Amino acid sequence: MKDVTKAGDLRGKYVLLRASLNIPLKEGQVQNHFRLERALPTLRYLKEQGAKTIVIAHIGREPEETLKPVFAALEKYLPLHWGGDVLGEEFATRRELMGEGDILLAENIRQHAGETENDPVLVEHLASVAEVYVNDAFAAAHREHASTFGVAQMLPAYAGLTFIEEVTELQKVMDPQAPALFLLGGAKFATKMPLVEKYLEIYEHVFIGGALANDIFKARGLEVGRSMVSDVSLADAPFLHDKKLLVPIDVIVDGPDGRQVKRPEEVTKEEKIMDCGPMTIDMLATYIEKAKTILWNGPFGAYEIGYTQSTEITARHVAGADAYSVIGGGDTVAAVEKLHINECFGFVSIAGGAMLTFLEHGSTSVVDLFRE
Repeated sequence: MKDVTKAGDLRGKYVLLRASLNIPLKEGQVQNHFRLERALPTLRYLKEQGAKTIVIAHIGREPEETLKPVFAALEKYLPLHWGGDVLGEEFATRRELMGEGDILLAENIRQHAGETENDPVLVEHLASVAEVYVNDAFAAAHREHASTFGVAQMLPAYAGLTFIEEVTELQKVMDPQAPALFLLGGAKFATKMPLVEKYLEIYEHVFIGGALANDIFKARGLEVGRSMVSDVSLADAPFLHDKKLLVPIDVIVDGPDGRQVKRPEEVTKEEKIMDCGPMTIDMLATYIEKAKTILWNGPFGAYEIGYTQSTEITARHVAGADAYSVIGGGDTVAAVEKLHINECFGFVSIAGGAMLTFLEHGSTSVVDLFRE
């Protein structure tokens, strides 16, 4: 791939860097520094090369959200300047004042609707402020937005150091050492069905947890009560009774009688499945211990509302395994960071949706832009 180290002499050149700074905030403060630290290698490389680096990124889902808290946190790692709105006069003035090695962080690019629409006017403006483009935001590599896709076709374009690392590590688990175990959690089975079908072919076992498992229970004729399920029906899915497919053998439910551990066939209409049970965690531990490759994306329970046990215990098991392990997805990574065991895995991806897209297709439209 064309990475930033192949961009030639960058001294004094304006470089537009698309970074991945969509970092969780609480009361206006950065809560963890994992994604922040993953942005540093490319930033430091460009600084050392004497480039005038203009950083664009997004944060959150609402247009009014700001990157100022991220700027304050990033400022503790290396010197940089606040640029404000990339279309504004403040930004234009700050850009003109930049010297070799300077870094200028622009405001949340998604404050402009043209970003997600890949608007040609915004693309042209972004291309006009730099001479070279570098994409280090693999977490957004499945989205054809102005700052990830459009501008890359207007300027000499290169992948950042972290972007390249993501691609390299994910390629490893697409050709795994056996026995291989894929742990998949979360929701929205419709978008993940092709992924399940593909990895049942190349992995020895695929475990389905979280709300995804409810769809399988339902398709097998079991009662799922008030549990979260997808709109899609799996009744005719060819993998429904595949021996390589693993699902929870017990679940934690919440209902009229409070929180209980039950077998899937014991769930009633008034209950809601919230997490995997202890027998399932023990079952997974056996498969984890035997595996040589472990791929994991997505939590197993309603993690965001406190059902964290199965996800966190499994994270400890994977961390202690001899297997080469790759994990990704927001809540999965949050669990790992909470337990302070990041360094115990083969690779921790900053991506969620982009990771799944890459694993399914072997690339994305954005990744293809940097193929040599």
